[in-house]
Amino acid sequence: MTSPADVPHLTPNQINALVVLMVEARRLTNVELKELAGFTLTGKDNKKLVDLGLVDTDKSRRTFAHELTDEGWRVARQLHTTAPPKQGGSTTRSLFVVLSNLHRSLDRLRVSHGDFFKQTGATAPAVGEPRHEAPAPAAAAPVSAAEVEALVRSAYRDLATAPGAWVGLADVRDRLADTDRAALDAALRTMVGREDVRIIPVANTKSLTARDRAAAVRIGNEDNHALAIGPA
Repeated sequence: MTSPADVPHLTPNQINALVVLMVEARRLTNVELKELAGFTLTGKDNKKLVDLGLVDTDKSRRTFAHELTDEGWRVARQLHTTAPPKQGGSTTRSLFVVLSNLHRSLDRLRVSHGDFFKQTGATAPAVGEPRHEAPAPAAAAPVSAAEVEALVRSAYRDLATAPGAWVGLADVRDRLADTDRAALDAALRTMVGREDVRIIPVANTKSLTARDRAAAVRIGNEDNHALAIGPA
């Protein structure tokens, strides 16, 4: 588990911003933040989150738009491991209780935060609007290579203790148990060519378990067992 030292000291407003950006899992403008949560991300709060590499802010538009970085996702997932800031009062403490229970439940269900909060595009009927019986589901469309890579990156963010840390492919495959094995292998072989991705074999093969061996991906006539995404 990530230690409290790996999570920077943040103000209640900065914490609220990270949490809202995580649960919405998309880029939000300050107008949307105001409508959804009653605050905007500006000034010192915005500068600190950007300087820490937790939030990417697009200032090219009339109203700033914000989105979590990979590091922002990591910190948002680990907020519950730290003590709530005293100036946040009971509201912030309650939020930390929710985050802690959310983390425990998702870990038990083996579902990543990214998958849990992923936007589906579906909207619920407005109050008073008639509800119609849903049509029979169509056959699932094949998952694209880009989508599989996004799933791998999301699983890695949930498993890694820090960007660039090594994660076993066995753990990644467990997180993506519903993903086609051939599609996942193809995505991993493509990703190894990315500048920020490293996939390697374990040098001490005697330390490998049967689970590790079964999860290996064959790249360059060699079985590979570990994945890292981020700075070396």
